[in-house]
Amino acid sequence: MKISKTWMQAILYTVLFVLLAILLKAVDVQAIGPEGSSVGFAGLNGFVHELWPEGSFWKLLTTLTGIVTIAVMVLFAVIGGWQLYTGKSLQKVDRRILAMGAVYVVLIVLYIVFDKVVINYRPVLDEGKLEASYPSTHAMLATAVYGTAIVLAKDVVTRKKTLKVIVYACIALLLITVIGRLLSGVHWFTDILGGVFAGLALVYWYKAFLEDYNRRLDA
Repeated sequence: MKISKTWMQAILYTVLFVLLAILLKAVDVQAIGPEGSSVGFAGLNGFVHELWPEGSFWKLLTTLTGIVTIAVMVLFAVIGGWQLYTGKSLQKVDRRILAMGAVYVVLIVLYIVFDKVVINYRPVLDEGKLEASYPSTHAMLATAVYGTAIVLAKDVVTRKKTLKVIVYACIALLLITVIGRLLSGVHWFTDILGGVFAGLALVYWYKAFLEDYNRRLDA
């Protein structure tokens, strides 16, 4: 059985995310964080953090875009919930919405797991406390939520102008969140990178599912 390019991309980004987490515990680990906390790829992370030590504007902006991201998740959850309510069965819920719900569940699981399994602590104290930093939740959520929204939009939106607006809005919010989170100085560079890898992995798993789903419908 031939594996599609999309499935390969999903596997690739999953491997990159896991591999980066492993390497962060083994490569160039130095106590450069607050209260002597250790950080992997210390040379790279320290250099980037010195370029953008902390930006309150970007922190505020990404907090706002983070709220928008959560709102988008709630919107799709409401759509799925309404379909379940009116159809009285999971069978009546659009499989594409169910698959997006599965992506959201994985995001929540990853957040809980990496809050307990600490790879890196933040480069700044949060209310005087060390907080887990890998992967960047904002970067992971933005990449996964807006990425899957684009994939779904391309599958269901027929009007080209409407589709362009949706795609450009999603890309803009994604880039502002990811880049802004780096400029805010509250994460190491590798935290942002890990969040993007995790998000892209989920986007391509979702896209691969949709391609298989549409292929079965056309068969």
